[in-house]
Amino acid sequence: MDPSHGFLFPNELHITWTVMIVLYPYITGMVAGAFIVSSFYHVFGMEKLKPIARFALVSSFAFLLFATVPLLNHLGRPERAINILLTPNFNSAMSGFGFIYMFYMIIVFLEIWFSYRVDLIERYEKSRGIVKFIYNIIILGNTNDNENTRKYDKKIIVFLGGLGIPVACVLHGYVGFLFGSIKANLWWSTPLMFIIFIFSAIVSGLAVLIFLYLFIHWRRKKVINQESIDLMSKWLWGFMIIAVTLELMEILSISYERTEKWAILSKLINHELKISYVYLQIGLFSIVPFLMLTVTSLFQSLNNNLRNSLIWLSSGLLLLQVLFMRWNVVIGGQLVSKSMRGFTDYFPGYFDKEGLLVSFLIIITPFILLRLFDKIFPFFGKKELVE
Repeated sequence: MDPSHGFLFPNELHITWTVMIVLYPYITGMVAGAFIVSSFYHVFGMEKLKPIARFALVSSFAFLLFATVPLLNHLGRPERAINILLTPNFNSAMSGFGFIYMFYMIIVFLEIWFSYRVDLIERYEKSRGIVKFIYNIIILGNTNDNENTRKYDKKIIVFLGGLGIPVACVLHGYVGFLFGSIKANLWWSTPLMFIIFIFSAIVSGLAVLIFLYLFIHWRRKKVINQESIDLMSKWLWGFMIIAVTLELMEILSISYERTEKWAILSKLINHELKISYVYLQIGLFSIVPFLMLTVTSLFQSLNNNLRNSLIWLSSGLLLLQVLFMRWNVVIGGQLVSKSMRGFTDYFPGYFDKEGLLVSFLIIITPFILLRLFDKIFPFFGKKELVE
């Protein structure tokens, strides 16, 4: 049975931007959000975030390395992607992304290098053979470590962190700009799109850091820095409220205007996206974590184990909330016919080139890479006590 219904143009029978284009803004969102969290300590000196600052920085780099993989998989000729840099078109938003991405990659890499320079020198001095040779290459043969060098390292880290904050916002905000600037699509065309994407990126960045931090410390049986987790959970609560409110206010404003735009979008929300948008994104993955984070933020007498369990569960639900938000934006906008009189349908295959299995592998790979990075760039200090 054909899932499409109503009047459709021939080129609307199939979705062009598939689940790969859903994963692309999802991963870049975690990149930007995690980097901004690390900059709160390095740039603004928030000492409560010191235990998680370097972990946030390396996490941002791990996700950054795979941010373009969904796009490359989506392209028919991914080897031509380098042409964006070799023959740039400065009137193209995608061309601009190539330069922003490379510039941001350099910033994050340099900040990690300066943040871990002392640790790398220590490992170089303790290692032997080929490992010592590798560490010598990483530190560029410079083993100078004193108060003066550490002072300059800190200044450079602050500068790179401050420079990286607007670049991170542009990196992800431009994705929202791409969708919001497509006037022909009723579901995408809004000047609020890039703002919504930036705030949801901060939500996903905070959520993934909290989720991994609590899981790693539980797995290694290490003491959790409660001040850091409490502060981040309150920020997660606040940014989540802002992000969801912006999304709902956009829908409410269109609904209140009652133009021909709402006539078709109301059907999209109430029928085509009823499960993924109304029940899952807004219902299960927004309201439920909002209530749990409200409890953990307002009731300070709550037992720490129960508090951390609720925070961990909330962060996991909000990661899914942002993923469904990306799905509903990218896929939902393509379900509406330009005739405004019909809808198509889409569900990815399981083993296709852009199917669910490949999507799962792309999502899970940065987490595996993060585990390997821990061997080179230790996330947490040695002074943490074992329970």
